[in-house]
Amino acid sequence: MSSRKYARLLSEMADEYRQHSPRSAALNQEAENWLVDGGSHALRLIEPFPPRIVDAKGAWIEDEDGHRILDFWQGHYANVLGHNPEVVTSALAGALDERFGLQTGFTDRLQVECAEILCRQTGAERVRFTTSGSLATMYATLLARAFTGRDLVMKAGGGWHGAQPWGLKGVKFHTDSGETDGFQRVESVGLPRYLTREVVVTRFNDVQALCDHFREHGNELACFIVEPFIGVGGFMPALPEYLETARELSHEYGVLLIFDEVIDGFRFRAGDVGQMYGIQPDLATFGKAMGGGMPVSAVAGRAEVMDLVGREKGRQVKFSGGTYSAHPASLLAAKTSMTYLVEHEEEVYARLAQLGEKTRRTIEAAFADEGIYARCTGYGNEAVPGSSLAMTHFPCEDGCELRSPDDVYDPDVCDVILREQVMKLGLLLEDVHVIHGLGALSVAHTEDDIARLGEACRRVARRMKPHL
Repeated sequence: MSSRKYARLLSEMADEYRQHSPRSAALNQEAENWLVDGGSHALRLIEPFPPRIVDAKGAWIEDEDGHRILDFWQGHYANVLGHNPEVVTSALAGALDERFGLQTGFTDRLQVECAEILCRQTGAERVRFTTSGSLATMYATLLARAFTGRDLVMKAGGGWHGAQPWGLKGVKFHTDSGETDGFQRVESVGLPRYLTREVVVTRFNDVQALCDHFREHGNELACFIVEPFIGVGGFMPALPEYLETARELSHEYGVLLIFDEVIDGFRFRAGDVGQMYGIQPDLATFGKAMGGGMPVSAVAGRAEVMDLVGREKGRQVKFSGGTYSAHPASLLAAKTSMTYLVEHEEEVYARLAQLGEKTRRTIEAAFADEGIYARCTGYGNEAVPGSSLAMTHFPCEDGCELRSPDDVYDPDVCDVILREQVMKLGLLLEDVHVIHGLGALSVAHTEDDIARLGEACRRVARRMKPHL
């Protein structure tokens, strides 16, 4: 599959897109005069240029050219309630009007209320807030290394734990001269070599590989960090046996088990996914959906571990926070969002699961109708019965099983270019915005939106077919 050439198709679509969105194109050119690549987040800077947005509400966004675009990126998968949900925006507007929300530098009742909700809904004993998923996973790793006195960190290949030192290994799948080294590389220059040697990369959903790595490194491991429902690695739920084995082995070897629930938390239920598996991790990280669209994240877990950041333990781990940690406007949005999700848990998550199921089936059927074999990941399992996440793949062979990032990012198994470039740009020409083969549903999406997505996929499939 790596030999397939889509250069002509991509060039034709890029030219068409420039004609389709001239105002976004012009603004992008201006942005490149001042911003590296024209923006501040690489994943948003799609080629030849991203849509420049002027409005967003619910499932839809509007760009500089006046196009209404059906969006499945949804705030980096954060928007369970859609863009700018009124329940959150009205709370923020009212608070700002009453001179509350920008008084950075003080503590208030919101921190207590948000921490109480988070602990109650996840089983954690202590919480500390910060501002991003990257910081949350970094602090969780520091806590694990300090608590155990060990150096090694283990993660699943393809898992994204943010742009922090222990998270920047094993993120992208790599091949060299037809031979693969998979998820074993470091993703950024500038990191100390000794540090990246302290990261052990195992295979997601491979119980035997997990056992082998624990046997080999268990007495040196500080932690195993894993997403119970892996995100950009492929939108796949962990096998119950995989997480159960991780819990058993981490106990046996004195390793801290960290669940990265920055995407998962409040996406599948009003709390963590770990409880759906019946597993309590030692630490967990949260963000995205918890914040209702505002920048907030958290590390939560066992008191004896979290206490390493407190005064009684001499603040051994410098999880002291930053200027905007527990920002009052962010915590107001978090409290409002979490409270709403708790109070409406049954209806919200049943609807999300139903929409997700219909979306995946619609995409697969749309491509099949045009003679293209497509498979979606994001389906649930016995522990996670429904999912509002989806990623579209184009396997090289019918019937192949997609259970780990190694499957969906290996160009010998799935056509990655077709998913990441051709489908993305093709759908944008249909005024549908996706990332990694689709993204996330929100309660603001409708059955009509899904039908529109299906028709758009059919038209994209017709563009693809002559080049396959």
